[in-house]
Amino acid sequence: MPDRDGIFAGDDPFVIARQWLDEAVKAEINDPNAISLATVDATGMPNVRMVLLKDIEPDAFVFYTNYESRKAVEIEQAGKAAFVLHWKSLARQVRVRGLASKEDGPIADAYYQSRSLKSRLGAWASQQSQPLKSRATLMAEVAKVTVQKGTDPKRPPFWGGFRITPLEIEFWSDGAFRLHDRFRWSREAIDQSWEIARLSP
Repeated sequence: MPDRDGIFAGDDPFVIARQWLDEAVKAEINDPNAISLATVDATGMPNVRMVLLKDIEPDAFVFYTNYESRKAVEIEQAGKAAFVLHWKSLARQVRVRGLASKEDGPIADAYYQSRSLKSRLGAWASQQSQPLKSRATLMAEVAKVTVQKGTDPKRPPFWGGFRITPLEIEFWSDGAFRLHDRFRWSREAIDQSWEIARLSP
């Protein structure tokens, strides 16, 4: 077992990730839950973009999006995704690679209802990743949706969450002279136990 103490201590990587995120909430100026989400298309060409991580569950990480977006289509095709949480203020990052599945049930409904009304209406109005003639076109669609859906719109059938269940989680912390501390938790399948290794910087 590698020598892990301080910020790396603990037997559960999801608990460690939540602790680090809690610290980042106090230190980062904007969006401490922003992740760089990586996917690949059908040809293997990679894509990466920023999205907001909305939950760290006991065994998975969850974010929400339009299911017709490019990221969602690529995730469904591959069944896999990766992301990194990076906090410049803490000089730390968490890297995750794993299997992806939809969250489009009551949990997604509850999260959707917790969003501001304008964000809920925006989810209905936006054809995410599709060509858009102008911002005026988008705002006209928002106005139309507002009339149609009223003040309590239900979650669109094309909008929901993705749950990433990791096969690998790496915790990284900046070290003096670029001698960083890195610990990788890995497993071959989600029903297996974690193997933990210290990595060279």
